[in-house]
Amino acid sequence: MLRVRGLAKSWPGGAPLFEAVDLDLAPGELVAILGESGAGKSTLLNIIAGLDRADAGTVTVSDTVSGTEVTALSEDGLALWRRKRVGFVFQAFHLLPYLTVEENVALPLLLNGVAAGERSARARAALEAVGMAMHAARKPASLSGGEMQRVAVARAVAHKPSLVLADEPTGNLDEANAAATMQALRAAVKREGAAGLLVTHSAVAAASADRVMRLAGRRLGPA
Repeated sequence: MLRVRGLAKSWPGGAPLFEAVDLDLAPGELVAILGESGAGKSTLLNIIAGLDRADAGTVTVSDTVSGTEVTALSEDGLALWRRKRVGFVFQAFHLLPYLTVEENVALPLLLNGVAAGERSARARAALEAVGMAMHAARKPASLSGGEMQRVAVARAVAHKPSLVLADEPTGNLDEANAAATMQALRAAVKREGAAGLLVTHSAVAAASADRVMRLAGRRLGPA
């Protein structure tokens, strides 16, 4: 479902950040990339998401109908592709404080033109799957960090993306909430048949993935 070939990126000024990155993800597979701060994990994730441009290489994301070469899309094309086919989970949650939990989860569906009744049903189903349906009417400020991150996981998959990307999703959480978040993320990726990619410095978080790789010395390889 995700195919990365020969990806390379350099720092401003020309020093290589990483090079010759190859990566394949199957539907329903969650892969973790470990690396120290500054190794380029988030930059790699941003390139795969089309938020940054590589200096060389290709990123292709496929679904049951067709494949999209992300690195060949225009900026407008990237924005549309991300909206429809990508789900994001961030370290800082990024829930909108003036929306309810259900409205936050339904937001990607609203942006994709899904009708109100279906939006609500799909948002509640996604919340149910992460154990947060009972909090659908609450605002994010009334939730714990772990609860907010599980809502973020529900939001990431409610529109049934091909690709789910998570950047240090347990970085702000204690051990128990980190474990619950990783369990929810792994289950969501498998349930939706998406390709899931997690970048983290936490070996504990990475251990929940199906496969672990390491970005070090400008190269991506087995951990």
